[in-house]
Amino acid sequence: MTPYTLFLQIPAEVTDSLAAKTGDVARELESLVSSDTLQSISSSIVNFAFKLGIAVLVFVIGKFIIKRLYKWVHGVMTHKGTDPSLTTFVLSLIRITLYFILIVTVVGLLGIETSSFLALFASAGVAIGMALSGTLQNFAGGVLILLLKPYKVGDFIEAQGYSGTVKEIQIFNTIINTPDNKAIIVPNGGLSTSTINNYSLESRRRIDWTIGVAYGTDFEIAQKAILDILSADSRVHLDPAPAVYINELADSSVNLTVRAWCASADYWNLFFAMNEIFYKRLPESGIEFPFPQLDVHLTK
Repeated sequence: MTPYTLFLQIPAEVTDSLAAKTGDVARELESLVSSDTLQSISSSIVNFAFKLGIAVLVFVIGKFIIKRLYKWVHGVMTHKGTDPSLTTFVLSLIRITLYFILIVTVVGLLGIETSSFLALFASAGVAIGMALSGTLQNFAGGVLILLLKPYKVGDFIEAQGYSGTVKEIQIFNTIINTPDNKAIIVPNGGLSTSTINNYSLESRRRIDWTIGVAYGTDFEIAQKAILDILSADSRVHLDPAPAVYINELADSSVNLTVRAWCASADYWNLFFAMNEIFYKRLPESGIEFPFPQLDVHLTK
């Protein structure tokens, strides 16, 4: 025996304990591989495979039904001439909703508790909703605008301090093109709860002009000259007929109010054209445009 030889003696009680535990493990293994356990495992596998097959079959059939329903709704809305923005939104909403229902159904068929799944989804929805409250408000506003249609693409509106033609209605925003061709993106949340002046909603509009004439001007002559100018333009509607009134006896002029009706699309072109014609033609009829004047009286 060398000096480096090490003897390790294991007590008898330790070896007996290890032998007992080894025997217990062996007996557990024997129980696991018993016929009853194998039959239970095989039965569970068969049941899961059966549920999985049914779930896959339901998913395939459900997906087919969703596609057919999607095409049917799209055809109906297209046939009825529904607004393209509303059609896209409704179809997207239908697809998302039906796929969510299908996924929940498939999960339930697999034996997973759907109540906890729905609770988790609802909790996540609440958290996301609180974080995106402003965005959800714009989304809700877009839904209301698409459904109630206070305006549509191509309308000239005034809202939120901006005036312009509606270029596009999106889910969260509305894009407006101003007369000087600026693209203004307005959130739908504010549009759905504020006042909107839709100039294109009616087919015709009334134009008002204010013309100042000098004191001493014969009102009947001025009235006839203005009405002759208006009647000569085909854009001016004769029903209701144009009218001229004395509106104000101002400091330096008699202000006449001129009113005429026209198609909404002709409003601005007719307004500016008549301003030019009034300026050129009225002096030819002896009607003067006064300058601001001040009378000064000297007393000795």
